[in-house]
Amino acid sequence: MSEKIKAFAAMEAGGKLVPFEFEAGELGAEQIEISVDHCGICHSDISMKNNDWMITQYPFVGGHEIVGKITAAGGAVKGLKVGDTVGLGWNSATCGHCDNCISGFHINCPNLEGTIVERYGGFAEKVRCNWDWAVKLPDSMDASKAGPLFCGGITVFNPFVQDNIKPTDKVGVIGIGGLGHLALQFADKWGCEVTAFTSDLSKSDELKKLGADHVVNSRDDNALESLKGKFDMILSTVNVSLNWRLYLAALAPKGRLHLVGATLEPIPVGSFDLIMNQKAITGTATGSPIVVRQMIDFCARHGIETVTENFKMSEINEAFDHLENGKARYRVVLENDF
Repeated sequence: MSEKIKAFAAMEAGGKLVPFEFEAGELGAEQIEISVDHCGICHSDISMKNNDWMITQYPFVGGHEIVGKITAAGGAVKGLKVGDTVGLGWNSATCGHCDNCISGFHINCPNLEGTIVERYGGFAEKVRCNWDWAVKLPDSMDASKAGPLFCGGITVFNPFVQDNIKPTDKVGVIGIGGLGHLALQFADKWGCEVTAFTSDLSKSDELKKLGADHVVNSRDDNALESLKGKFDMILSTVNVSLNWRLYLAALAPKGRLHLVGATLEPIPVGSFDLIMNQKAITGTATGSPIVVRQMIDFCARHGIETVTENFKMSEINEAFDHLENGKARYRVVLENDF
């Protein structure tokens, strides 16, 4: 008989998370099993729990910002061993042989597997993944704060790699929450001149400590107009509509408006907004394993950490309420207490 794993699951859309057990099944040759020590809660967990994207299957066990120790490894696992502390994010497997994978762009694999899509995630005692999507943590990194790096962190780190951002570039970050507070730190340590766009100017001092050189009201059209032609990249982490024409105007020649926030309304853009000065709108979702490794090394080198609030796994519903009510500063992390 296969191992039974304890977890918390939603049984229906919008439902509370309740104790749940599932059969683990046989461990695959290229899989590892991770004993979950900490797991962050992401807004994507809320969207999946509520079936906002119409892809959720119930019972639903979320959790994709996972840190823990490897307790078992299949016979074909490479570079990792039982006892290693690793992190796992939104993705848990790819085919490994398509053109995208062998080019290092696993994130574009047509067989990309989501950690909490049609399988059980990290709100549990244990979770499994293919070995190449687990990244070993440096000894210097605080494992209790590292989980959110594997989703929120890589989501805002990958644009710096994809858009070839230079240390001399000027970067703006829209929305300073779970994603944005990490983006400020990345941009600052990258060497950029950093502007934080926020609707809450009362956080200005805090944002400057995180790495912002300037703080601007994200909805102040006059302030935005004064920044015309300034930015090499503006990174948007928000899921609400803004005056996108003014943000495009704020881009320097060849500048990028890079989207990682899932704004559901279409972005109005005219062809001349892009043609003139060769501007572009780009986007990414998380990142491939090599970029995740680079991010972890970058964080360890520069002492970058997630600002977290901690709850016990048994307090998971209170933690979800805290996040959904907009009280999180800036990332909620669960500690396993099964």
